[in-house]
Amino acid sequence: MDKIYSELIQAKKIVIAGHIRPDGDCVGSCTALYQYLKLYKDEMGIQQIDVYLEPFGSELMILGGTDEIIHSYDSDEVYDLFISLDSGSIDRLGNAIKYFNSAKKRINIDHHISNNRFADVNHVVADASSTCEVLFDIMDENKITKEIAASLYVGIIHDTGVFKHSNTSEHTMMIAGKLISKGIDFSRLIDESFYSKTYVQNQILGRCLMESILVLDGKVVIASIDRRMLDFYQAAPSDTDGIIDQLRVTKGVEVAVFIYETKSHEYKVSLRSNGEINVSKIAVFFGGGGHIKAAGYTMIGTLHDVINNLLTHIDAQLIKQA
Repeated sequence: MDKIYSELIQAKKIVIAGHIRPDGDCVGSCTALYQYLKLYKDEMGIQQIDVYLEPFGSELMILGGTDEIIHSYDSDEVYDLFISLDSGSIDRLGNAIKYFNSAKKRINIDHHISNNRFADVNHVVADASSTCEVLFDIMDENKITKEIAASLYVGIIHDTGVFKHSNTSEHTMMIAGKLISKGIDFSRLIDESFYSKTYVQNQILGRCLMESILVLDGKVVIASIDRRMLDFYQAAPSDTDGIIDQLRVTKGVEVAVFIYETKSHEYKVSLRSNGEINVSKIAVFFGGGGHIKAAGYTMIGTLHDVINNLLTHIDAQLIKQA
């Protein structure tokens, strides 16, 4: 934290950015840090704080500060300090990479085990449940407002699946309790940001579940969606959130796979593990990253190629366990 603080007090213009296709932890951590640093603007002499993120689901607009996030990357602004949140590698920053490259100093705050420490200052806690958990531990607890607490809480519940994933620790639950003590409406935050689905989202989920397949003796479940289906439902990639988690709870399944087409012959692959399969190892092999039980990557080719290449790696790990 001393290194982070020393960079903050020297910066007049700060930019915060997260990964492409931002999820709850990404948006939660970015809005939490944005609101937190605003409290210190006068004390530290900060003149400007900007947040850049790709568009995300409307369910996360419940968080304070989301209306001030910049979604376009037209500006050629040069910042004193770039803070990367929840990004395991520099390529995950997407179009925000130009601000990373031009910034005088760069900080990387994350919790992915596959993080390759790409900044000047790297604060990566691989056993933390979320980047929001990492942020809580470096913030002054007394300075955390109700709005900041809401952002941190949402980030934690999204990356822990509302505290049911194996990355949930005693420390995670302690932090959640402290955030609740700030007066947040935690039930509403859970329902509206995590469980609430639109009619279209439910239709897509239903299609994916009906058309899913079991392979490798029922140990792997796979569902996919192509651009035509997304276009038919006039849906965005964010409308597929939650599908992988529903696949994961299929009885007898060790690995759940969800694949969706981002553009012609380009696919985003999400992986979840229930057993001993290390999906992070697989994702890293294909240029992605994540955690032992939750990871993802992007792959070029046909859907047939994507599935066959992936299953080769899953099967190799299953054979070692046999």
